[in-house]
Amino acid sequence: MVAALAAVYRATREGIPPEGLDEADPAFLAEVEPLLEFLWTKYFRVDLRGLEHVPATGPALLVANHSGGLPYDGMLLMYGMRRNHPQHRVLRALVATFAFRSRVSAPVVTRYGCVRASMENGARLLGRGELVAAFPEGLRGVGKLYRERYRLTRFGRGGFVRLAAESGVPILPVAVIGAEEIHPVIGKIHSLARPLGLPYIPVTPTFPFLGPLGLLPLPTKWTIEIGAPIMPPDSDAGEKSVLEVAETVRDRIDAMISRLVLARRSIFRG
Repeated sequence: MVAALAAVYRATREGIPPEGLDEADPAFLAEVEPLLEFLWTKYFRVDLRGLEHVPATGPALLVANHSGGLPYDGMLLMYGMRRNHPQHRVLRALVATFAFRSRVSAPVVTRYGCVRASMENGARLLGRGELVAAFPEGLRGVGKLYRERYRLTRFGRGGFVRLAAESGVPILPVAVIGAEEIHPVIGKIHSLARPLGLPYIPVTPTFPFLGPLGLLPLPTKWTIEIGAPIMPPDSDAGEKSVLEVAETVRDRIDAMISRLVLARRSIFRG
């Protein structure tokens, strides 16, 4: 943890090079990997299923639910792909713009391999044959209140479907179970968050009341399941077709979530 925090500190001090970063920083990944491995194997004990649906080579768009107050789900999905896929494939996540507005978070997410969420960036990565992850719920998903856990919010206007259609790649639905409970969000503070460049400050049973200790996530048991591919419509499809496929993807993820939640015996034991 100390090594990872030191790497994060150096990243924020150095900022982003003027020429930018076209891929993850290998040195940064090497420094944070021991902490990620601890989170994966010991803390959240992640069970990653459905890797047979991820192609050995070539592009695909993974579309997942989003939750947890802090985006551990995206971070561990990226790590799990590199760790467990037979070809140790790299997954690039499309991240909300606000993360790149902060001089603290931007160098970190950039070095980790994330890119600003846009059609242009997504198409560029898919065009190079990479795996790309999108989280259509966005900030609404991450900031979901605890009483709304495992209820998918709207998937917007189907931008991810348009991206897959124009790039000619399959959509892989992904369900993440366990992240909803790591930071039970019971409220949000907006006024104090704006000067910090944040959309909100989450209020949980432990944060901000316990200070930095309140940022520690609960050690829930995670399951991440990757479903069978869904083919997008033709690139010249109308809005109706795009929205229909977006709803199909959402329904598939919702069904996966419901099945996994009903099958688990305990939040902490799985």
